[in-house]
Amino acid sequence: MELPLSALFTNWDIPPAVSLALALVATLYTIGWTRVRRTRPEQLSRRHLVAFLAGIVSIFVAVSSPLDTFSESLLFMHMGQHYVLMSIAPPLLVLGAPVVPLLRGLPRGLIRNILRPFFRRRLFHAASGFLTRPVVAWIAMNTAYVGWHIPAAYEFALSSEGWHNLEHACFLFTSILFWWPVIHPWPSRRPWMQLIAVPYLAGADLVNTAVSAFLCFSGKLIYPSYAHVNRPFPINPLTDQIAAGAFMWVLGSIVFLIPVAVIMVHSLSGRVSMGTTREASSADIIHAEQPAFLQ
Repeated sequence: MELPLSALFTNWDIPPAVSLALALVATLYTIGWTRVRRTRPEQLSRRHLVAFLAGIVSIFVAVSSPLDTFSESLLFMHMGQHYVLMSIAPPLLVLGAPVVPLLRGLPRGLIRNILRPFFRRRLFHAASGFLTRPVVAWIAMNTAYVGWHIPAAYEFALSSEGWHNLEHACFLFTSILFWWPVIHPWPSRRPWMQLIAVPYLAGADLVNTAVSAFLCFSGKLIYPSYAHVNRPFPINPLTDQIAAGAFMWVLGSIVFLIPVAVIMVHSLSGRVSMGTTREASSADIIHAEQPAFLQ
């Protein structure tokens, strides 16, 4: 049964558990942001708050809007959902400098009695330092992106809600890792000469281009499930696939190449420091902030 085109914008299905979790994270961040602003107003501006909350809202849109409702019947809607989870929400969340506000938003007793001993463990320091390395972040994001779009893995995720949710979590969290060394939010420091971010981002764009071009030019249906579903709109499966590939190609490239242009302009204008410093891992951040909220 075909639906009116207006359903592409009005057919929402809000998941209670995820919505509650997002609301809780937004509340914790806002409380922590308010507390930090009292003592360090120069470190966190209203732009940080707006960016983080916009990231939370974008996740809500990805999992509640027609992007999710029609994800199993229209590939281009599913790719739109993946785009939000990988290219919209993560950079916004990282722009919000989330580590300190989220920790400051938690009850002090929880920090003191449970989290502080965990943060002091050597294993935590090693793991956080490893995950925040640019090479590791780049590989993690692109492996998740390519791996879950392999036909067998994609079809497997569609067959199970649990695995489908895991797929989306992989996209979100590996993309947060990916954007972390590019944005280097407070209180982290620049881990490299900023110009090195150019091949970092351009390489990710090449991966995105390869996956998108494969969808556009394969000439056959890559994901068989879309040939056997009731299609709510008058678009055939192959055209749907081409539209999905074109969407990923164009909008995905924009997200990667705009920061490249900004970095190049700043570099050529002499406003980018050419010195290198190491990236402060999340463990270093927590250790540095201990007097404020861990004691």
